Amino acid sequence: MRLPYPALIALLTALVALMFAASLLIGPAAIGLSDSLGALFRGEGEAVTLVMREVRLPRAILGLFVGGALGLSGAMMQGMLRNPLAEPGLIGTSASAALGAVIAIQTGLAAAFTLALPLAALAGAMVSVALILALAGPRGTTLVLILAGIGISAMAGALTSLVLNLSPNPFAASEIMFWIMGSLADRSMVHVTLALPFMVLGIALALPVARGLDALTLGEDAAASMGVRVGRLRVLLVVSAAALVGAATAVAGAIGFVGLVVPHLLRRAVGARPALLLPASALGGSAMVLAADIAVRLIAPDRDLKLGVLTALVGAPFFLHLILRSRKEVL
Repeated sequence: MRLPYPALIALLTALVALMFAASLLIGPAAIGLSDSLGALFRGEGEAVTLVMREVRLPRAILGLFVGGALGLSGAMMQGMLRNPLAEPGLIGTSASAALGAVIAIQTGLAAAFTLALPLAALAGAMVSVALILALAGPRGTTLVLILAGIGISAMAGALTSLVLNLSPNPFAASEIMFWIMGSLADRSMVHVTLALPFMVLGIALALPVARGLDALTLGEDAAASMGVRVGRLRVLLVVSAAALVGAATAVAGAIGFVGLVVPHLLRRAVGARPALLLPASALGGSAMVLAADIAVRLIAPDRDLKLGVLTALVGAPFFLHLILRSRKEVL
């Protein structure tokens, strides 16, 4: 029996609130509940206040918005392509953002200027959007957009590998590898301030596409006959997904499978309607990333287990399960 949509959204919202609170209260520093709340809201205790406001709060906020961005962009891409196996990295934004960050680390800019790494990652993401739109043209079809994204992603991945291969500095190479694995550790409110405007822009661009995505389920010709400007819809979707994924990658590194797994898990719960799936996937993505970030602190608190590694360990088997199930349905 399927939950009514308002009940589903309320349940997901409560889950996100629970995960957010847990993210604030769980960590290697053994701080009691009353001390944590006192430090967070009233600034009681200098050391505890520093931990709560400068370490845990930015990490929890980023987990909330990074997960929401990945979940929402995944739902948009699956709706645009009418394919439940599509994911945000298909348009090449995450790979390009990673390349920008890698260049910042390799050239020493990241060591000289704290915000050089996320700014370079955002620049890489914006360059990828410009290239995709230029290659596809104003009337580019969905297939052209996909091919352009795959080509840009492949080129960005190859250049990243080249930088790693030719890096004369083993410390820079090690830092690059750790960043690519994805993490929310050691982030500050500066990172939140940097990423939030791009994520808000991505959400704002996603709002008007809901009706168009519902119409696209009937096919592009049918959507056009219903008054949907399909070309404009594609551009909005690509720019929105790029802003969301680029900002998330800039501050958290590469965190995979969230945009694939979350929309697929929630699709049946919303009756496979893309317009209803968008907010549900945003909430589900936030809950998943917050839960995964809590898990990395509990599983290996002394070994700095990376968030992207954990999501890949969970997401890859799920992806294989989707492939096997799709094959059985075809047979």
